[in-house]
Amino acid sequence: METKVAQNLQLSSPSFEAGESIPQEYTCDGEDISPALEIGDFPEGTQSLVLLVDDPDAPKGSWTHWLMWDIPLIHTIEENSRPGIVGVNDFGNTSYGGPCPPISTHRYFFRLYALDTKLGLPEGSTKEQVFLQMENHILGSGELMGLYSH
Repeated sequence: METKVAQNLQLSSPSFEAGESIPQEYTCDGEDISPALEIGDFPEGTQSLVLLVDDPDAPKGSWTHWLMWDIPLIHTIEENSRPGIVGVNDFGNTSYGGPCPPISTHRYFFRLYALDTKLGLPEGSTKEQVFLQMENHILGSGELMGLYSH
């Protein structure tokens, strides 16, 4: 049985530096549009990408802000775009929901996964459904963390 070793996937944004504040335009206090993301080289055999944006500091536990899969092998996810299939977030819709912490400064993790397959799940699938389908298909991953407070 062959074991896959996940590789690091470079993920950055021209809109903010890792560990720095996310600009207001990408939050509920601004236009609430998704920031542009830049992706480095893909592991060999990558067929699609999955993107998850969540807030582990939410009062009720990790809060999903954006979930997208079957993203083609692109090196830039443009601002306010949706190049993949979008799942339901914890706001109850299938779109990007920007940072909107109720209190204090929260961390927002943009996590990208390179898969050796396409998931083929329908729009509106949940994070649990997506992650179950991803099992044993992750070739690499990367993350970008930004901060935000009102």
